[in-house]
Amino acid sequence: MSSVYEAVIGLEVHAQMLTRTKAFCSCSTAFGAPPNTQVCATCLGLPGALPVLNAEAVAMAVRTALALDCTIRSRSRFARKNYFYPDLPKGYQISQFDEPFSEHGSMVIDVGGETKTARITRVHMEEDAGKNLHDRGDRSIVDLNRSGVPLVEIVGEPDLRSGVEAAEYLRTLREVLMTLGVNDGNLEEGSFRCDANVSIRRVGQEKLGTRVELKNINSFRFVQKGIEHEIQRQEAVLSAGGTVVQETRGWDEKTGSTFCLRSKEEAQDYRYFPEPDLPELVLTDDFVARQRQSVGELPRAKRKRFVETLSITASASQVLTSHPKIAVFFEEAAKLHGDAGRVANFIQSEVLRDVSTRGLEADLPVSAAQVAALLRLVDQGTLSGKQAKDVYGKMVRTDKAPEVLVAELGLQQVSDVEAIEAVVSGVIAANPKQAEQLRAGKMGLFGFFVGQVMRETKGAANPGMVNGALKRLLEV
Repeated sequence: MSSVYEAVIGLEVHAQMLTRTKAFCSCSTAFGAPPNTQVCATCLGLPGALPVLNAEAVAMAVRTALALDCTIRSRSRFARKNYFYPDLPKGYQISQFDEPFSEHGSMVIDVGGETKTARITRVHMEEDAGKNLHDRGDRSIVDLNRSGVPLVEIVGEPDLRSGVEAAEYLRTLREVLMTLGVNDGNLEEGSFRCDANVSIRRVGQEKLGTRVELKNINSFRFVQKGIEHEIQRQEAVLSAGGTVVQETRGWDEKTGSTFCLRSKEEAQDYRYFPEPDLPELVLTDDFVARQRQSVGELPRAKRKRFVETLSITASASQVLTSHPKIAVFFEEAAKLHGDAGRVANFIQSEVLRDVSTRGLEADLPVSAAQVAALLRLVDQGTLSGKQAKDVYGKMVRTDKAPEVLVAELGLQQVSDVEAIEAVVSGVIAANPKQAEQLRAGKMGLFGFFVGQVMRETKGAANPGMVNGALKRLLEV
């Protein structure tokens, strides 16, 4: 972006609460059921059906707001948001408007080695709409399984200035929600959705430019690319003497550009009014205190603790807190073994390539106890580092202890001085030219000899003893 303009970006995130039942009825929230099989009179908006608020959804929403440092209002009210669309059978959506249950929060994000505080306008509850399905041949259908699923909408202030910042905001928010256990962070299935409000203005100008809304972008990469393209598009329009039009746009990955979904010349009038079928939502001090206590340690605090108390690197801490189950796995293995740094390195280099995640679930290939026991064998000199990797490969997806696998495979680190010196002598005799060059001061060849010895012993030789034998026999 040129220095003439700056971007102003605010994000609205809809996150599905991980309750078993919907916001105002007992229908299941499970994903993937056949269309219109998880519905009832309330979901369908049939006359006379009355909503009953899901208490667990309220608890999850309050934990979300507390984790985002929001102020909780003891009394709030639900409202009807009126609009007509095929996937909204009642003709209105139950949401919160002028009296949300929380507001005025913030979240710290890390961008380019610097920290930035992004303000949160409000966190409020609402129900989801249904979904239009257009992959049914020559017809479309409306699936109301998702209608009534409990959501929190997290409305951010326009504090972001680039697509990079927006993507990091979303990653950080997703980590928080997953750590709380209130959302599975699944962008592909639509349980974590983002709309971005993007405008540009001249640098130094306080007045906001005309806002364009980018709808339902389903990956962090596309959010970044979509926002960056939209910033460039708006700048090109203004630089050519044109006017940016208020509209809603989508992102086309194939063309790498945004496209108009619908014009929005005026802000839509949703004709909000208080929901007459629901009483005022009252959150007692005791209820809020219990939810605050259950928030627990959030990802940013966990990363800081890993660095400061476990002495692992900041980059390792970032990787090992990328998913709640991976963080728990690492801490358990580190506690069992005692050297968090060694455990962190082994998990990153070996274990993580075999880990798959889906939402809050993580498929871990070995147990924390197996990792700790394997590394203890290296500590004791039973296995070399290379042998440990071989044993790990045989241990994946089994419950076998590494000691058992070592016996089965006949693996044992060679720590016999005479045996190692015999191999070293043979390697030196086979490479007289390199031996003379090393003795003459070409120390870079030392690694060559170490590698040759390890190859001859198939990685079984004790590395420290190999180094000692080489120094003795080569007199370096």
